[in-house]
Amino acid sequence: MRWLCFAALLRESNPPARLAANKRHSVFIDGEGRLSSCGSAPSYYPALLGHGAGVTRLNTPTRLPSPVGDERAVSVSAGVYHSLALAADGAVWSWGRGGFGRLGHGDQQSQWQPKKVEAFAGQRVIAVSVGYAHSLALTADGAVWSWGSGGSGKLGHSNQQDQLLPKKIEALAGRRVVAVSAGGDHSIALTADGAVWSWGFGGWGQLGHGDEQNQWQPKKVEALAGQRVVAVSAGGGHSFALTADGAAWSWGSGGFGMLGHGDEQDQLLPKKTEALAGRRVVAVSAGNHRLALTSDGAVWSWGNGAFGELGHGDEQDQLLPKKVEALAGQRVVAVSAGREHSLALTADGAAWSWGGGEHGCLGHGDHLSNQLLPKKIEAWAPGQ
Repeated sequence: MRWLCFAALLRESNPPARLAANKRHSVFIDGEGRLSSCGSAPSYYPALLGHGAGVTRLNTPTRLPSPVGDERAVSVSAGVYHSLALAADGAVWSWGRGGFGRLGHGDQQSQWQPKKVEAFAGQRVIAVSVGYAHSLALTADGAVWSWGSGGSGKLGHSNQQDQLLPKKIEALAGRRVVAVSAGGDHSIALTADGAVWSWGFGGWGQLGHGDEQNQWQPKKVEALAGQRVVAVSAGGGHSFALTADGAAWSWGSGGFGMLGHGDEQDQLLPKKTEALAGRRVVAVSAGNHRLALTSDGAVWSWGNGAFGELGHGDEQDQLLPKKVEALAGQRVVAVSAGREHSLALTADGAAWSWGGGEHGCLGHGDHLSNQLLPKKIEAWAPGQ
């Protein structure tokens, strides 16, 4: 019975991610578990789209030519330089730029199409998360694995060495981790008892320990003791947590109002987002701005709005969470915040995008201007 309860918690803490946004591209999983992507991949972002050598621009979601084995894709995470997909059989596939070993294949070669991470043979992975130059995976036994750039200790192995292959974080041994999130240069894990652990670069207080020190191995965020955290999200220089009562907490860099506290001050300790009090937040996504999804299917956004990525019809920053009124009448079930754009998935399986359109990552064909309001991706259909 205890294992069944833990398995249920694993599923609840790691809801399937059917879409993912980052700086120059977007990745989608359709109703049949097939991967599609759109966006652009210049010479210094090789293989980003996963469509093979020579494919550097796609303005509409286009199905990847290489399937994820014979299994359905169930989750995807997109980074600035690479992406990870999780298959229904627990296998991990990666593609994109291979520098620092971020793809997990034992080398630094770029992969133009999804390639299976063979180091996980015999392991069942249930969640993946991509950072700027590192990757995290969570296996069904509650263990955390990391690989890629080890700078600032973000891999959690008590050093700064790069790892070309996934390596288990021994400092978390004996703790059942139920969720992981990779930020730009730091990492966060959530354990089954509702505790949060963080490590890596601490320069803006994004580790939540009351200082700006780096941590080379996981350290418990004591400021959240007494709170039962159910979800975590790591951004570039900030972090986010949801508690069981539906409250949202944030800490780290406060630039552009990223933390949602009505100012631009950094927070060295987790602080409750009072502007969302009384609303039950069920999901968050941290990019260069913030998106939150409430239990009524509404989307709230705040932070950097320079490209229209907040979806309010303008390019203004928001210091406090503001409801995306353009999605009223739609029941949103998932959101993803990229560097300059946003994605949302509605209950009918439709995908919506808004924000910076220059790179084609919004998926609206040759309409490459910024979208200041959410717009349905007509080239995408729930079961395509």
